[in-house]
Amino acid sequence: MSIESLKSALPDYAKDIKLNLSSISTDPSLGDQRLWGTLLASAIATRQTVVIDAVEAEARQRLSPEAIAAAKAAAAVMAMNNVYYRFAHLVSAKDYAGMPARLRMNVMANPGVPKVDFELWSLAVSAVNGCGHCMDAHESLLRKEGLSPQEIQTAVRAAAVVQAVATVLDAERGAAAPRAAAA
Repeated sequence: MSIESLKSALPDYAKDIKLNLSSISTDPSLGDQRLWGTLLASAIATRQTVVIDAVEAEARQRLSPEAIAAAKAAAAVMAMNNVYYRFAHLVSAKDYAGMPARLRMNVMANPGVPKVDFELWSLAVSAVNGCGHCMDAHESLLRKEGLSPQEIQTAVRAAAVVQAVATVLDAERGAAAPRAAAA
């Protein structure tokens, strides 16, 4: 699997997604580690195995084993945090916002890559998962660490494109199932 295989799997109606995947996967503005860590963490957040496998195969050519592990850790810990903090933020009762989460997230203190990279990947996963509280927290920290709005936007664009690829492939797999059953 590869990015090229993902592009080939996209149907004609998703031409914009295919073009966006081409441009975002070659965007030089973040550098390889930040870009491919973002793509990998976002792919994992989609839960779509074809997308995960393709992105991870290419990421392994561009990232150290430590960066691969950190991108996976960002996706894992944010899968948990996004559910918890989205709940605490969205429920009417505000009691929960003041309570300690009491969830282990030690990897955030020592992710094995520069903290700013891990935060960027966490932001991308939070965007895929739709956690406004987490997006605000990570975006604010990234700005304090000196990332520009354009760099932050590039990471979120990458997450958006990866999510769109997964959505299209899921839709195509779902459309193919009734045809296969009828055959």
